[in-house]
Order: sequence, then C-alpha cells, then structure tokens
Amino acid sequence: MRTIEDALDVQADAAVHKADGLRTPGRFAVSGMLAGSYIGVGVVLMVSTAGPLIAAGDGLAKLVAGLVFGVALTIVVFAGADLVTSSMMTLTQGAAMRAIGAGRAAAALVFTFVANLVGAVLFGGLIALSGVLHTNPAAGAMLDDMLAAKAAEGPLELFVRGVLCNVLVCVAIWMCARLTSDGAKIAVIFAAILAFISSGFEHVVANMTTYSIGLFTGSPDATLALFGSNLLWVGLGNLVGGAVVIGLGYWLLGGSPRVAAAASALASPAEEPTLR
Repeated sequence: MRTIEDALDVQADAAVHKADGLRTPGRFAVSGMLAGSYIGVGVVLMVSTAGPLIAAGDGLAKLVAGLVFGVALTIVVFAGADLVTSSMMTLTQGAAMRAIGAGRAAAALVFTFVANLVGAVLFGGLIALSGVLHTNPAAGAMLDDMLAAKAAEGPLELFVRGVLCNVLVCVAIWMCARLTSDGAKIAVIFAAILAFISSGFEHVVANMTTYSIGLFTGSPDATLALFGSNLLWVGLGNLVGGAVVIGLGYWLLGGSPRVAAAASALASPAEEPTLR
C-alpha cells in the first residue's frame, strides 16, 4: 500500500490529467457524460433490486440498495470516466500541491459537472423510453418515494447529507489511490458506497438521474425547481465533503506538499522547473 505522501503524488498526476482535458473539450465531455450515465446505471439497478424488497416490507432493502450501487462507481473507476464528485477531491489536491492552477481546477470541475448532467439526463430519458420501471412497478414506486423524500428535505439537510455522502465517495477514491491491487480497490469502493447509500446520504450525480427519470415519467415530486434546488445544495455539500474534508484533510496529513517547490529544489539555478 502506498504512503499518504505517495498517494498525493498519484492524485497530483490525476489532477494534471483532468485539467488537461480542457484542451480537448470533446473527449472531456464524452468522459464526463459517460460518468453521469454510469452513476445512472447504479440508480436504476438500486430501485430495480431494492424496490420489490421495500414493497414486500423486507428490512434488508437498504442493505441491498447499498450493496448494488457500488457497481456504479466501480464502472467509473475501472472503465475510466470523469466524475465531478471525486474530481472535487482530486482537483483540490492538485491545486493545493500547485500541480495545477486554481482557475484551471475550477474550470475543469464546472465542465465535469455539466458533462455529468448531460449524460445523466440522456440516460434518464433512455430509461423512461425503455419502460423498464413500468414493467417493475415496485422500482417505479421506490423512485417516486425517493423524489418525495427529497422534496421534503430542507436546504440544510440536503447540504449536510451531501457533505457526508462525498466524504465516503472520495475516501473510496482516496483509498484506491493508496492501493495497488484491483481486487482491494473494488472491495473498498463497495464498502464506502454501501455506507453512503444505506445511510441515506445525497449524491449530486445520482440525483441528476433520479430527477431526470422523474421528469420524463411525470412524477409529481420531480419539478425543474426542485431539481435545481437539489443540485445546488447537494452539490455544495458534496464540494465541502470532497474538497475540504478529504481533499485538503489528507493534503494536510501528508505534510502539505508543494509539487512546484519540489521541482524548484531539483532544478539548476539556470533552468526553470517544468510541470505537466
């Protein structure tokens, strides 16, 4: 297992790669759209499997929901795609280490958010057209109940649940940066996602798909106003959980390293340090 310091180097390289995506916006957009749709797969899988259990009054429904949703983040990590919630940590660490500028980090984060949203909306539209939730009424009922519950949550509740959610999502990605075994990476992803889903925390990209399906299928608690409010408060909570709690938290634990400072120390007086 890598040390915290070595994992921060991995994260700095990942941040540079993400920020460089702005130079090829078409490819960057596709990567973000795929991530949005992959998280949508988790939403549909969750309601399709846990919905019938809820309808039957089975107390294991939350556990099953948490277990199956780990598929979504596993696909994102191993297939390769840009997810805004994990990027909140990675880009923040890259900026703190001066591997990338704060402006580029912010631009890449906004770009990823929009691409995730487009992917999630397109995926939600395809799910509505497919009719899979109509053939599994319990799944559709679970999605409607989720939307009704979100509508009843206030801004503070959404914000705090967003913080708690992205602490777990980003700690999963952080642990992956420390691990070198693919099997171990999958295990920690499923463990962290189980905790966040079963606890009822809020993930902004998952909610993009949930609300999109609700809007396309005419759910009474899916309105553009509620959708926008949810994205705002959950998104801000996710940002605090990912960027501040995990991102800056582990940067501090790793000794607050500066990539630029290290490069300067190695460079000769006559040459300028070069960074990717």
